[in-house]
Amino acid sequence: MNRDTRAPVKVVVLSIVGLWVAYFLLITARGAVVGLELQDELLWRRALVCVAGGGITVLLWMLLRLFDARSLAMKVGIAIIAAVPASLAIAQINTMIFAPIEDQVRAKIGEQRGLTIRRDESGNLLLDIPGQTAPEGTEQGGDGSPEAPPASIVIEPAPTAADYWRRLTDLALSRYFLLLAWAALYIAIVAGARARAAERRGERFRSAAKAAELRSLRYQVNPHFLFNTLNSLSSLVMTGKGDRAEEMIQSLSRFYRHSLADDSTGDVSLEDEIDLQEHYLEIESVRFPDRLRVHVDLPDELAQLKVPGMILQPLVENSVKYGVSASARPVTISIVAREEYGRLVIRVSDNGPGMPTTHTGGFGIGLANVRDRLEARFGQEATITSGQSLDGYETELRLPMVKHG
Repeated sequence: MNRDTRAPVKVVVLSIVGLWVAYFLLITARGAVVGLELQDELLWRRALVCVAGGGITVLLWMLLRLFDARSLAMKVGIAIIAAVPASLAIAQINTMIFAPIEDQVRAKIGEQRGLTIRRDESGNLLLDIPGQTAPEGTEQGGDGSPEAPPASIVIEPAPTAADYWRRLTDLALSRYFLLLAWAALYIAIVAGARARAAERRGERFRSAAKAAELRSLRYQVNPHFLFNTLNSLSSLVMTGKGDRAEEMIQSLSRFYRHSLADDSTGDVSLEDEIDLQEHYLEIESVRFPDRLRVHVDLPDELAQLKVPGMILQPLVENSVKYGVSASARPVTISIVAREEYGRLVIRVSDNGPGMPTTHTGGFGIGLANVRDRLEARFGQEATITSGQSLDGYETELRLPMVKHG
């Protein structure tokens, strides 16, 4: 059985110690209430029985833990059966430890009541009743009255083997239910450990699934971006702009060296993410040297906040495609970060013509990818809104403020 699904040893040991300490205290309190004599003698013997009981309970635990992975019905059945010899063993130890002092306790009780309780040579328990009048001719006491030996009544015959087993069974029954109560507690502890282990496994599976989803979504970005860039590069080559094509290749190399350096599912600092987009815009500036303008506004206190890697790439790419490329005049692409009401707000906008009137949907894979990645990473804690602005088009991300580390 997996170690994670076992009951913690410390918890089990504490439960056993707690059981027998509670038993010791309750029996001791009971003895004090009923006024048992020889409390000092009884106390250390009772403690010895509890220590022995704890040891036997440990043996019971070692047996039960062999069946931790089995069904509940089997574990209960094993506990019911195994508790029988365990309780008999505790009862036998109890009998052996307390047998030497039992007659002394009875004698003390008799003394308190002016009676004599003793055993004869045959093992019968006798009660001597004083004050009997002696018959005529017997020795007289100091006051002249006849004196006779006290009359004795057998209050308990010498125990037989059947009596011994009857008494042992009676003692064992109380210990039996004590052990069953502990076994029920142990089974509950095991069930709790298995439930926690299942919850941890579920969390690992969810984390693995989320990582796979994030990896898949991010891998969508690179081929899409590379396809568009290669198309641009092809256009430069076909139009004889070899110098600009070479410049684009160098910028593309720097971009991929930067983007591939990070974990594909991990977060990056906002500063690095915006720096990566500036690399990308360097590439596009080769295509649009006279039309592409860039504006970045990143406050220093927000620079080290964590965001999903390349989360801004599709948004910036859309601004190039639908803003710069579709316009004959200079277009400024802005990336602005702000803190608003305890949230990180990132706006990517352009002052281009905006969404074409013939465009009936979103921006296809780009915007959908960003939305899906934010949902996979932050659930309902992140939002994305996109639409026409007064002077172009704007997309706004609202994210939790995740700090470094």
